[in-house]
Amino acid sequence: MNKKNNSDKAGTLVIVESPSKAKTIHKYLGGDYIISSSVGHIIDLPKSRLAIDVENHFKPEYITIRGKAKILNELKKQASAVRRVLLATDPDREGEAISWHLANALAGKNGDIKRIEFNEITEHAVKDAVSHPRDINIDLVNAQQARRILDRIVGYYISPILWKKVKKGLSAGRVQSVALKVICDREREIDGFIPVEYWSLDAEILHGGKTFTAQLAAYRNEKVRITSKEEVEAILDYLKDRTFTVKDVKLQERKRKPTPPFITSKLQQEAANKLGFTSQKTMIIAQQLYEGIDISGEGLAGLITYMRTDSTRVADSALQQVRKYIGDVYADGYLPETPNYYSNKKGAQDAHEAVRPTEVLRTPESVRQDLTRDQYRMYDLIWKRFVASQMTPEASEVRTASIEAGDYLFRATGSRVLFKGFTAVDKADKTERFTLPHLSVGDELLVQRFLPEQHFTTPPPRYNDASLVKFLEDSGIGRPSTYAPTINTLFKRYYVTRSGRQLVPTVLGNLVNDIMEKHFASLVSVDFTANMEDRLDHIEDAKTDWVRMLDDFYGPFKTTVEDAEHNIEEMKGILDEETDIICEQCGRRMVKKMGRYGFFLACPGFPECRNSKSLPLGKCPRCETGDVIKRSSRKGKGGAFYACSNYPACEFLTRDEPTDKPCPQCGKLLFKKMIKGKGEKHICLNESCNYQIELLDAKAPFNGGEQNKNGNEQNNA
Repeated sequence: MNKKNNSDKAGTLVIVESPSKAKTIHKYLGGDYIISSSVGHIIDLPKSRLAIDVENHFKPEYITIRGKAKILNELKKQASAVRRVLLATDPDREGEAISWHLANALAGKNGDIKRIEFNEITEHAVKDAVSHPRDINIDLVNAQQARRILDRIVGYYISPILWKKVKKGLSAGRVQSVALKVICDREREIDGFIPVEYWSLDAEILHGGKTFTAQLAAYRNEKVRITSKEEVEAILDYLKDRTFTVKDVKLQERKRKPTPPFITSKLQQEAANKLGFTSQKTMIIAQQLYEGIDISGEGLAGLITYMRTDSTRVADSALQQVRKYIGDVYADGYLPETPNYYSNKKGAQDAHEAVRPTEVLRTPESVRQDLTRDQYRMYDLIWKRFVASQMTPEASEVRTASIEAGDYLFRATGSRVLFKGFTAVDKADKTERFTLPHLSVGDELLVQRFLPEQHFTTPPPRYNDASLVKFLEDSGIGRPSTYAPTINTLFKRYYVTRSGRQLVPTVLGNLVNDIMEKHFASLVSVDFTANMEDRLDHIEDAKTDWVRMLDDFYGPFKTTVEDAEHNIEEMKGILDEETDIICEQCGRRMVKKMGRYGFFLACPGFPECRNSKSLPLGKCPRCETGDVIKRSSRKGKGGAFYACSNYPACEFLTRDEPTDKPCPQCGKLLFKKMIKGKGEKHICLNESCNYQIELLDAKAPFNGGEQNKNGNEQNNA
């Protein structure tokens, strides 16, 4: 850098990424500081070309981003007028890279340029950072630069092949393609799933004036599996004259420990499960809380610590504060003797603290009037999780009764909370409670009625934002800052759509995934992508040279790309396939084309003839001769509906969208019945069949650990 004498100047220029963050910091630093914003990246690779000299140590060609020249010129002007410049971009790899670009761009204007970082935007944290400036961490920069170049090479070599062979506008990405593969693989499992019938049998029992339910569990000490109505009827016939007697009563005390404060992935999972937020929405709102909210009586204040982290670590000062709060607010027994400490997952960078409130005394209710509804719900989630993480476990008493009826065994379970522990923080977090009446061994019980119920095994659950993030995290793919952008890219490319909260691949997404799996198998391998993340971490730790890492990747990758160019079949003809369906407006044969969400029919006479319509979606379940087609009301106000092409001879009509799957019982077309806030149920509209099956979406468990063993009972039946 060119050194410039600044001894005759006064003041400090602090450069942050976000204008809203700049306002909050200005409040703490005062008049001797100029706080400016770069508004994100100012310098980056150009969009229009590769801009990587692969023959010259992968040298990148950086340019000022279009539209950012005015901002950069203003920063140069401000840097010339002050004694020193402090770069206060976000405390992560990307923030370090932004600071590096800014330092290089401003070097000719100021000789004293340093980097500062803070995990929370509070007066103490900001002033402490200003008093401890440091040099740019070039290892962090190289890790980010290697990721950027790696992803640019992948995208700029593969995407043109997809444009040429399939359809313009398609793209492939290193992490994006793995995420798409995971979603497509799961949908493939669902499509190939064959449901199996099974039955459960409960007994409603009256004892001591209280009614409870016991479930059939075993026959002659073997687990019962009932597969048909006939089997149920045989069991009921056997039980009708049997005496129900209490064989055994067990009493256990269980403790449920609190969970760690949030890391980025767990925050996204919990916000998806409890608030219904997408990963992108979660990060946008968390960013707002981090950068600063105008609080009545305080002014601008950062409410949470930095929201991109993989560490559960908490600062000693924050631990002291939350322990004092718990001791003051809650009765004896809620504060553990020593702080609760939590281990990080393997490979965590541990660069920042967990996501927590900056001031635990700033309760959600105290700031509710200053927050939007979504900001309040997010802050409430983070605040409660942090306070609960430093409390004692919940204690419960679990009572299990085994009830004999001849050769059959029924079980009933009840529980009650002995001590709330950490669950006292969140009224919504309640252990499921069901108390049994007092039962003693040998008691004879009165069965009021039997409750047989038919079920079908369900396919594996679809991914939603929460479960996909959990998979990526558990597999070591991506990092806290990449989860939300990865999912968002899949939607922008129309590779994935939503059914409720579920992630469902489109026809286009399945097509691109098939190509990637066949011709770029290593690139969409979970192990390969996770290993690449490890190598990027090694660059940050100065254990691996970033150029060597790229060189190791590039040779085999280039060979794979060259092979793919020759071997991928031309698919444009498949996508624009001529059909026998005649355009009713001009008489031409209509063409099957691919749109954002699937195939449709279009007239090849475009633009003279603009006729288009949906493909026949399957045979009518009522008359079986006509096709189900999509229609809309004459005035367009009633929305789409589906009807038989033989109308009015056949009056079949429904608003449920057809699937491309036959009913496993009668073979007729299945339809999608949307379940509000969840997903879809596949139903048969054949009145003599009435088959239905719910497509579940995976929910991350409360503790972020092992899946609840009872949560997927239908799949294991």
